[in-house]
Amino acid sequence: MGARKRLAAEKRKESKKEEFFAVLRNCPTSPRKMRTVADLIRGKEVYTALNTLRFNAKHSSTKLETLLTSAIHNYEAKSGQRADAGNLFVTRIQVDGAITLKRMLPAPQGRAYRMRKRSNHVTLFVGTIEETQAEKQS
Repeated sequence: MGARKRLAAEKRKESKKEEFFAVLRNCPTSPRKMRTVADLIRGKEVYTALNTLRFNAKHSSTKLETLLTSAIHNYEAKSGQRADAGNLFVTRIQVDGAITLKRMLPAPQGRAYRMRKRSNHVTLFVGTIEETQAEKQS
């Protein structure tokens, strides 16, 4: 690896130490369905978001609920502070497409249709309001 790439990688790694996040990879739900649930909790306080996900009927909400609890535990482990202070929010949530499994679906008269089974990656960031405002100003 070249020196420039190594320095950029080290800089990225250092910036990740200051952020509190959790990642869910290869979740077997289409990104479009996951984004509808992710939009419900974007920018909310974490315990309000947990209650929203817990009582939502969509299948994707159970996956996001475990991801959010993981992000909360990561915050508590990295920062050493408790999350029950009421100032911890979902700052960013990002849903990206992952691999698509291509399967064949039998059709009449010897034909076949292609079925695409989509999956996604979800990255959820939590933080306090003061931190996000300081990031925007700098």
